[in-house]
Amino acid sequence: MCIRQLFQSSLLQWAWRAAFPKHTWGRHRRARRWAHSGGGTYRAVIFDMGGVLISSPGRVAAEWELQNHIPPGTIRKAWILGGENGPWMKLMRGEITTEDFLQEFGSLCSEIAKTSVPVGSFFSLLTSEQVAKQFPVMTEAITQIRAKGLRTAVLSNNFYLPSGKSFLPLDRKQFDVVVESCLEGLCKPDPRIYKLCLERLGLQPSESIFLDDLGPNLKAAASLGIHTIQVDDPETAVKELETLLGFTLRMVIPNTGPVRKTVEIPRDSLEKYLKDLLGTQSTGPLELLQFDHGQSNPTYYIRLGNHQLVLRRKPPGTLVPSTHAVGREFRIMKALANAGVPVPKVLDLCEDSGVIGTPFYLMEYCPGLIYRDPSLPGLEPSQRRAIYTAMNRVLCKIHSVDLKAAGLEDYGKHGDYIRRQVQTWTKQYRASETSTIPAMERLIQWLPLHLPRQQKTTVVHGDFRLDNLLFHPEKAEVLAVLDWELSTLGDPLVDVAFSCLAHYLPSSFPGSLLRGRNRSGGRRRERGSSIVKAAEYFFYSIIFFLRFYLFIRQR
Repeated sequence: MCIRQLFQSSLLQWAWRAAFPKHTWGRHRRARRWAHSGGGTYRAVIFDMGGVLISSPGRVAAEWELQNHIPPGTIRKAWILGGENGPWMKLMRGEITTEDFLQEFGSLCSEIAKTSVPVGSFFSLLTSEQVAKQFPVMTEAITQIRAKGLRTAVLSNNFYLPSGKSFLPLDRKQFDVVVESCLEGLCKPDPRIYKLCLERLGLQPSESIFLDDLGPNLKAAASLGIHTIQVDDPETAVKELETLLGFTLRMVIPNTGPVRKTVEIPRDSLEKYLKDLLGTQSTGPLELLQFDHGQSNPTYYIRLGNHQLVLRRKPPGTLVPSTHAVGREFRIMKALANAGVPVPKVLDLCEDSGVIGTPFYLMEYCPGLIYRDPSLPGLEPSQRRAIYTAMNRVLCKIHSVDLKAAGLEDYGKHGDYIRRQVQTWTKQYRASETSTIPAMERLIQWLPLHLPRQQKTTVVHGDFRLDNLLFHPEKAEVLAVLDWELSTLGDPLVDVAFSCLAHYLPSSFPGSLLRGRNRSGGRRRERGSSIVKAAEYFFYSIIFFLRFYLFIRQR
């Protein structure tokens, strides 16, 4: 058969598309839509896996070829030339072992590329945890679908791994029904595999919606009466699914709101930076919100394609020297993650102010609960005890970090920490005061004469309190410690004392000061007269100095 006849074969055209979604072989070709006539109430959503819930094999192959200097399209051609009875299709039907597949498919690829092609490396990448991660937007959608009482299923053309287990890197608990081609000996677009899925769901075709990235698979489903959605981009597909179902599939990001005008970010510049950083997985519109905490260094929630990120930046404007050091935050979190302390995973530090106006860093978004009120209203005493126990445990982890092993020996000066802090905060006060406050002057004179002696040097958080911790939504477990702006090397008793501060302060004490919202000057600049501004800074300074005194008094 000549090459032209081979590519005109409907069977092999289907094999091509089954292996590689259209966005890898024809980005500008208009997507074909297949839909059945009729309507009714939907009771289930059926998901394909590759290209819908996780990255498509075609996209993975294209990137792997580029990284390994393999002629572009080698794997694609081998996939197509193999046809329905080729090694890939036989693997998906469970007819051959992984070892036989790698041998046959490797020979086919090497023949096409006219050089040895290490297909074992491609197969390892395709099945790795790094690549085979479920898209967060789809995880959210499935959670919302099930919360509304609808059923869910995954209908996947997959294969056996060398371990003998099927390749399904998903949480099976998300689905009422799981149908895998290698277990059933059937592959999409064979109508029998769709009927099998519907039988196990106990539904009629018109009661279900099927999401896939391949036209032939969608056409076969639509011919049975199933409503279909072609997935070119997961974000867009979820929006279309929301329209059909009539309810939102996106979780509301807690503690966020629109970005305030005083700290807006140039979207086009940020989006270009993110796409360069994240690569081909970053398709889709940019969503940008601002967290209501993190006032000192403005903090933003970002959704771009399949990525959910948090951006933390220096605020714009004239700043007090040595403050808002986002680079230090990035460094300490990166080091502590390797030391077993629960912190968000940091991704990149950008010190180029030309991108969004000030330096910033990026980390992965970690969903969880933040307890704003230290009295934990609405919880049982045992629950409060468990939460504060978890808080104490994570503080012990921070103070137990081996400075040398973590590469943090030079993160701060050793010794005399409390004296240096008093000096620093006195300078900060002097730089911000707008009038003389006699009580503050007496405090500045008294503190240096009554400093406790430092006995140990560890990493200190510097602002360790309940609302800087992210908790698991269902159990008393700290998922991440946030806001490392004031971290350094110092006396661990300072963190201990500050974490106890909420217990000793009267309930009438202004909560906004305890949460440290005014140290950046962000909200302080928006409030009242200069006397009020200075007084607020005065109270915050007292709180800082009382951290260790309250602890020592109780020893």
